[in-house]
Order: sequence, then C-alpha cells, then structure tokens
Amino acid sequence: MNDNKIKLTSEELGLMSIFQNISGATARDCVIDSKVERVIFVVNRGEMGLAIGRSGETIKKVQKAIGKQVELVEWSDDAKQFVMNSLNPQYVSEIRLSEKPDGSKIVTIVVSENKKGAILGKGGRNAEKARLLAKRYFSIETIHIVTAQ
Repeated sequence: MNDNKIKLTSEELGLMSIFQNISGATARDCVIDSKVERVIFVVNRGEMGLAIGRSGETIKKVQKAIGKQVELVEWSDDAKQFVMNSLNPQYVSEIRLSEKPDGSKIVTIVVSENKKGAILGKGGRNAEKARLLAKRYFSIETIHIVTAQ
C-alpha cells in the first residue's frame, strides 16, 4: 500500500476539513480531479451513510460548500474490494487481480453486457476514478473492464 507516499496539498487538506466538519465522517484522502471538475473523498469503512446523509442531504451540503461535484469511495485494505467500492459494486460479476512477470498489477472487472456503460460512467469517469485510486493506493497500473461471456 502506498499510504506513506501520498502527499496532500493544502487545498486537499482544506477540502477534507470542510468535508469532515459538514459530514462528521472521516476522510482518509482527497483527490481533486480537475479533468472532470470533481473532488473524490475516500472515507473510512462504515462511514458512507454518515458521509451521504439522509436522502443525500449531507453530500449536497458538501458540494455546495466546495462548489464542485463530490464523489465518495469507501476505504478497504483489500485491493479488489477497494476497486469494487470505487465503482458500482452491484453491477460487478467478478473481479480478478493478477500480476505480470514484470511485477505490474492488473485488475480485470467482469460485468454483464447491459451494465458496462454504468460501470464506465459518462465519458469513462467511473472507470477513471477506479484507475486513479487503484494506482494511488495499490500500484495497480491497469484496469480492464470486460463483459461476461
């Protein structure tokens, strides 16, 4: 795990503080993804409900306070579970983690054909979020999203 290599900017720390003050949930990490104008918070296990709030009220307050789209991912020490958490787990049939001879890691996510779009997200934004976080925490270079045969 790359936890000790992650350096947060003062902007990210400030956003985490706003998030925690509004939601009461603990943010382990904050990623500003300026490509799609969003902020991704990684929250502690079991704190998603607190972070989202009843009917999404809390997350709406956070978005209003920081003026950007906010996405949440629940933390897991398990690489496969963490990648699944960063996507929409209900659409994932299977997830495999493998290592190439050169040591690079690959995750293969199997989804039913009619759910591939939901997993990828508009313009691939969901897949990109999973890629970004998997690389940041588990040094996973590649994520393949394939349909079940």
